[in-house]
Amino acid sequence: MLDVLHSHSEPTVRHDEGVLEPYCHLDASAFHPGVGSLDVLRALRSSRQQQRQLALNLQVPAHLRVAGHCMEAYFRGLAQEIERVGCHVAKQQRVEQFHLGGLTPEPARLQQLMSQLRRRFNFIFDESDDYSVDVDVQHTTWATMGVLRELGFLHVSIGVPDIANGLSVASFQNPAPIQSLIDAARTFGFRTVSVDLGYGHAWQTPDSVTRKLATLIELEPDRLQVFDYAQPPLRYAHCGQRLVGSAPDKTLMRRICFERLLEAGYQHIGLGLFVRPDDDLAIAQERGRLHRNILGFTRYGYCDHLGVGLGAISQIDTLYAQNAEALGMYLEKLQQGQLATCRGWLPTTTA
Repeated sequence: MLDVLHSHSEPTVRHDEGVLEPYCHLDASAFHPGVGSLDVLRALRSSRQQQRQLALNLQVPAHLRVAGHCMEAYFRGLAQEIERVGCHVAKQQRVEQFHLGGLTPEPARLQQLMSQLRRRFNFIFDESDDYSVDVDVQHTTWATMGVLRELGFLHVSIGVPDIANGLSVASFQNPAPIQSLIDAARTFGFRTVSVDLGYGHAWQTPDSVTRKLATLIELEPDRLQVFDYAQPPLRYAHCGQRLVGSAPDKTLMRRICFERLLEAGYQHIGLGLFVRPDDDLAIAQERGRLHRNILGFTRYGYCDHLGVGLGAISQIDTLYAQNAEALGMYLEKLQQGQLATCRGWLPTTTA
């Protein structure tokens, strides 16, 4: 059976052991257009009949920010998709994990979006659920952080600014904007704060990474996600190609990150994710209940994972399905009354 969550060079391990090798990503190359909307509808029916709980991931691609008319069209498409997918979900299927990824919408848009989701999905919004959101230091204010907390988000992930977007190296090194968002998160009562740290840019050196890491450790985030810019997480995919450093420098930068974070008392869960020993993920790993899904490590491996938005990936039982990645095709499918599915993978299908 094909395992699309593992690289070919990685030994097969149980997803709940938390020992996957760093930089192992979903192998979407196995996806093919033989999987479509009908397959997703069948999987949703099975999920509904068995009343499996849900993990929901909604993507707002940051690259649409520069084109206002595209963003307007995209949110109209999102509303259509939420209605279309939501009508195939039972009220008994509780959303136990929710992630709002990519661009954080402005407060008014954010409230409208969450209202649409609540009408179609069973959100509970209590302290036991795992509702998280991506934010970035360049476009997030204290007011936005307050709105996010009021809407029920408990976990916040702070993205690193990228000099590929016109930011200076000095601005990248400056800890003040991240400190401000961490202060806001603590003030408004978020349960966990995660900060990303990328390495391997051509302009980075082992010394500059050491200094940056030291400032982040001083800010005491609950989690730190360390990644190689050559293989960035999904939220940075829109930044395009980058000039990367030499292999020896990158190896040293990675070693510095791992050694310093372990010395600071963080625990390495896997995939470059470091957490404090009392973190929910660390406890789940200790108890053998840590799982992997499309977004990374989770305590909710038993949930069916629904992806909503441009290029979003769903994992419903054994089915993997991906939405169209081009905005035009995504909107066209929805306007035709279909789901936005364009490709995927099933154990019984072939390309």
